[in-house]
Amino acid sequence: MKLSEYVNHDGVGLADLVARGEVTAAELAATALLASDTVNPRINAVVETWPAQDTPAPGSTPLAGVPFLIKDLAVTMAGKRVELGSRLAAGNVAEADSSLMARFRRAGLVTLGRTTTPEFAYSTTTEGVLYGATRNPWDPTRSPGGSSGGSGAAVAAGIVPLAHATDAAGSIRVPAAANGLFGLKPTRGRISMGPDADEVFSGLAVHGALSRSVRDSAALLDLVHGPEAGDPYAAQRPERPYAQEVTRSPGSLRIGLLTRPWGGRAVDAAVVDATLRAARLAESLGHRVEEVRVDLGVGWEEFVLANARIWSTHLVSWIDGLAAARARPVDPTTVEPEALAAYAYGRQVGGTEFVHALAMRNGVARAIGRYFTEYDLLLTPTLPEPPVPLGTYAEGAEGTDGPGWIGQLFHRSPFTAPFNVAGTPAMSVPLETDPATGFPVGVQFAAGYGREDVLFRLAGQLERAAPWARRTPAVWAGRHDGA
Repeated sequence: MKLSEYVNHDGVGLADLVARGEVTAAELAATALLASDTVNPRINAVVETWPAQDTPAPGSTPLAGVPFLIKDLAVTMAGKRVELGSRLAAGNVAEADSSLMARFRRAGLVTLGRTTTPEFAYSTTTEGVLYGATRNPWDPTRSPGGSSGGSGAAVAAGIVPLAHATDAAGSIRVPAAANGLFGLKPTRGRISMGPDADEVFSGLAVHGALSRSVRDSAALLDLVHGPEAGDPYAAQRPERPYAQEVTRSPGSLRIGLLTRPWGGRAVDAAVVDATLRAARLAESLGHRVEEVRVDLGVGWEEFVLANARIWSTHLVSWIDGLAAARARPVDPTTVEPEALAAYAYGRQVGGTEFVHALAMRNGVARAIGRYFTEYDLLLTPTLPEPPVPLGTYAEGAEGTDGPGWIGQLFHRSPFTAPFNVAGTPAMSVPLETDPATGFPVGVQFAAGYGREDVLFRLAGQLERAAPWARRTPAVWAGRHDGA
């Protein structure tokens, strides 16, 4: 299969070709590896690749035989390195598949490698020391976002049609917006974090994926959602498969519109314009859209500080565990300045302060939950500005402390983190582009707890009304027919 043919299909489409015998899973894997060899040197999205290990039966699932990549964090594949983007964990090899990895295998995905992440996923840009900077396929001088920036860049460049991602404050939706992709953060408890963790960042983090089509994300969530034995809680099972929701009418939804973020930072005019165009599109499809103010339940400074306490205390546990396991010191030779600052801060957070931070989580969840008793969805920009130049996050990072770094991350992405704290689903949809630059602009739709069904119905409707599949970045595997 030629690369130009391969990139014209999403994952469900490729699996259908395999099911009909028009191509084999092995041929798709070879094409994906060729795509990586062809474009990855320009974007540095893939840490390493390996030969296909799985041979799924054609047609056994809606994604059987589809090439896939996993993020170098939070999921483990037996016998493969998992380094969390950190020199502290360099060379670490997983002994067993995590629960999600086992589900990826049962889903029929053919995992061929791992993608870059900033150290410990502790940033919304992907510019770590261990791997070097990952570059945005639309403009390699700019950030692909993070922390799932490697997965975002790899999917956007056509290496694979979808890839694993995680999201603790926007790490699915930020790369989706920066790279012109669809990215849905599921409800807390939708996908198991086991067996090595019950929660990550006290429930702020979830697993998910980045894809070029809505139906690929829906099909994958169908195949991997649900609890594992010992999980502390689980989201209620959906009434029907998410793949079916993509083609169902959402009816007439009541959608709130918020273009000024919590915290009050300025939003780029092109982003506001794109969000307003998305609102008009929704209205043209029969939805009711009105401007709203959404109570966060706490002040922005308290929100940032409480998140810093939750993130930093968990980071201490990670770093101490890795340092002991790898027999390495915790110092600038093994840990980057931002994570070191958070580590130092986390060691100072007291038990009462941590409990107060969890109370903030509850307060935000209640406030946002109240909003969704009156509205079906909330529409916001995903990011307040276009993808920033590489190196932007490093400006002023030296000398920062733990809360200061979280404050900078939330300043760069103020619309996304509240839904991690609330545990509710949210998606970034690549509906728009900046007319002046051609860069993709993502818009975010958030829903109430457990309502991925509503999001997928709307996403499918929007994709049909304003398709984005033909938009391709400057670095695109389909322009290199070496196969």
